[in-house]
Amino acid sequence: MSWFALLDCDTRTPWVRDDVETILAKRPRACVPRGSVVLETGLSPDARPQTLISFKRGGAAPASFSLMSTPHGSVVLVIAQGDTVVHEVVERGREARTETLQVTISWDVAHQLGRLVVARPETEHVLIRHFEMPRAPLLSDLAAIARPQGLTEIDPDVIFVALSTDIEPVGPMPTLSPSVTVETAQGLRLVSQLRQGDVVRSANGKLVPILHAVKRAVPSLGSFRPVRLRAPYFGLTQDVVVSRHQRLLVSGPEVEYLFGREEVLIPASALVNGFAGHIEPAPRFVTYHQLLLPHHDAVRTPDAALESLYIGRMRRDRTQLDASVLANLPRALLPEHHRAGYQVLRSFEAITLAEARAA
Repeated sequence: MSWFALLDCDTRTPWVRDDVETILAKRPRACVPRGSVVLETGLSPDARPQTLISFKRGGAAPASFSLMSTPHGSVVLVIAQGDTVVHEVVERGREARTETLQVTISWDVAHQLGRLVVARPETEHVLIRHFEMPRAPLLSDLAAIARPQGLTEIDPDVIFVALSTDIEPVGPMPTLSPSVTVETAQGLRLVSQLRQGDVVRSANGKLVPILHAVKRAVPSLGSFRPVRLRAPYFGLTQDVVVSRHQRLLVSGPEVEYLFGREEVLIPASALVNGFAGHIEPAPRFVTYHQLLLPHHDAVRTPDAALESLYIGRMRRDRTQLDASVLANLPRALLPEHHRAGYQVLRSFEAITLAEARAA
């Protein structure tokens, strides 16, 4: 079933798959033995405690679910099912400043496993805590979480809530839309058609092998929202659609003049200013692709260089690797990436560069 419920908190528009209603009509007490709740939220600017989401159902077998953020940087999860209570805390620390948090709660009751993950979408950094999940939640309770009325309350800073029957991966994410074309040894090919062992052209013109091609379907909301980078900015001759956190590798005399470097990285989100880029209308869910290369590199498109998947030394961290989109790969086959030292431009710097190059 995968994604089966979604709440866009901006519009307060809930969506639940039709087959969920069919299942509940036949089996009102149906359970979800394996799944995930993914929530993205802004954080209170005045450092107040926030109950991000709260669900409570009474009756003979009561159940409740709450997720809270504290001024000290902690994220607190409480799940109660009858006399069974799960209480977990992830300490982010005050120094982990961010405007947005993405929280993923996953469970696999057959193995009594639960996982609480707190991530900053603008980085690859994640904090993971495991716990025992002895009982499966009811499908009706999960569907009610996506319907903020009666049993469910959601903080105004929450951006979206999504529910899945999969253990959703966390960490480095795919960021290229299926329509992006990449230069290969055989010419231009859609990134969605590339596979392990294919050869692509990197930013410096060399041909490098693809170690792994990854993809993931996600809600087209929050940090997953697609961005259209517009031609003719940054040398583009045609528009490119990518995730907000995809980064372009940019060089040229304007870069050297403004920043004193030969090349810089620009997040697509920094170019959402009405002319160099804008938010792309999208269906409820989008699929992104990305390529894992031997080194931290960028792949050539017809007009630009787009950063490939960066995984750092994730192969050394079994917990993080097992939670990622690369979980099924042997650690021995994964590279270790070292940052190339590129400066990552902030929004005002990216806009200044875009205007300078358009002048």
